[in-house]
Amino acid sequence: MSLSMKNINLEWEGAGLPEAPTAPDSLKEAGLSLAFLTDLILRTLYTRGGMLGLDLARFLCLPFKVIEEALKFLKDEKALEVAGGDLIGRVSYRFNLTDLGRTRAQESMTMCAYVGPAPVPLEDYVEQTYRQAVTGISCSPEPLRAAFAHLVLKEELFNAIGPAIVSGKSAFIYGPPGNGKTSIARSIGDFMNNAGGEIYVPYAFLAENSIITVYDQAIHQAIDPEQGDRIEDNEATIRRLLNTGIVDPRWVRIRRPVVITGGELNLSQLDLRYNADSNFYQAPLHVKANGGVFLIDDFGRQLCSPKELLNRWILPLEDRHDYLTVSSGKKFEVPFEQLIIFSTNLDPRDLVDDAFLRRIRHKVEIEAPARDIYERIFNNMVKRLGMNQCPEAIDYLYKRYYGDDRSPRASDCRDLLEIVQSICRFRRQPVQLTRDLMIEASASFICEFK
Repeated sequence: MSLSMKNINLEWEGAGLPEAPTAPDSLKEAGLSLAFLTDLILRTLYTRGGMLGLDLARFLCLPFKVIEEALKFLKDEKALEVAGGDLIGRVSYRFNLTDLGRTRAQESMTMCAYVGPAPVPLEDYVEQTYRQAVTGISCSPEPLRAAFAHLVLKEELFNAIGPAIVSGKSAFIYGPPGNGKTSIARSIGDFMNNAGGEIYVPYAFLAENSIITVYDQAIHQAIDPEQGDRIEDNEATIRRLLNTGIVDPRWVRIRRPVVITGGELNLSQLDLRYNADSNFYQAPLHVKANGGVFLIDDFGRQLCSPKELLNRWILPLEDRHDYLTVSSGKKFEVPFEQLIIFSTNLDPRDLVDDAFLRRIRHKVEIEAPARDIYERIFNNMVKRLGMNQCPEAIDYLYKRYYGDDRSPRASDCRDLLEIVQSICRFRRQPVQLTRDLMIEASASFICEFK
């Protein structure tokens, strides 16, 4: 059966914390074989040196009782030597590799050099990802307005954005350049990141006998930074290692991720990244974005053609799952559960055909601002830069530049006023806004684009 067809409730409501993965009580519950875990222990001790049982369990993010069987097996195989500890028990024993253990560790390193938290099984990753999907996330006008408070938006535009977020599907944000498409898309990401609740991602998962790393500190913002770094004091670790019913430490609690790409995006970034030296994989960008937002900015100007990119995603957008391929040629299924936003200056009809446009649920056009909106944006920027208001400067721009040949752009406000600021600073005069300074600033900026 397709993993995405499991009986999992995709309509998780609310911005709280989804059900957390529970720490395993045994190797079977951890989804790991004895052979896999013994190899991981050997590689860990080989690269890090002798370790206390407490530290080894903490590093592997597994309860000590789960790794205890593997440690006993390695001791019986004479791959480990054990030094007694204090009154805490076996968890305080120090484990060191023997000469035989080092040889076996070296052999294991040639097969796979991954050293880190034990991976979770693919099935657990799939189930948890669907449990915390963006589909049906709680979104109402009040918290959304807070995320957009720094922007000046028409009410009808704001009302178009909300349903796109609630759907958790996909959206096209398009229109002429310089009118806030990227700012709007990033604000959606900020809303999801700060008000969309928290989710869990694994350090890594195991699929087709291959390790795929997922947690990425550059993308995933851990709620408890110490968890992402796997740092905690010994007393807390002992409680975690010896107690039951706790959160599985192989998972990191994070804010909903926001992945932003631009013209640098290419098809290889949407496939598993294989580390030939270490023989394990890194998850592609859209897998790291599961549960959050994937923003493709400046769509249509990527290193690959829009057709190639959209053909890669046409089925995942429809079916909410994707297929990844390991070096052996075997494929496995993963969730495709993120809000994808395409932001472009180009007409979507020039980029994609009707079949693909049908799969993009929401199309939000960002038009050139009307004068009243432009004035609000302009005056907000004036205030931010500590300048005085000057209606004559706006009048001049509309009389001289804005008309049939050139529509006003929201970004003009920032660009022109920052030029005025630079002129004042260069002349060592107070930063102020006048009609004459606006004439000078616009002559060096807008004329090039008439």
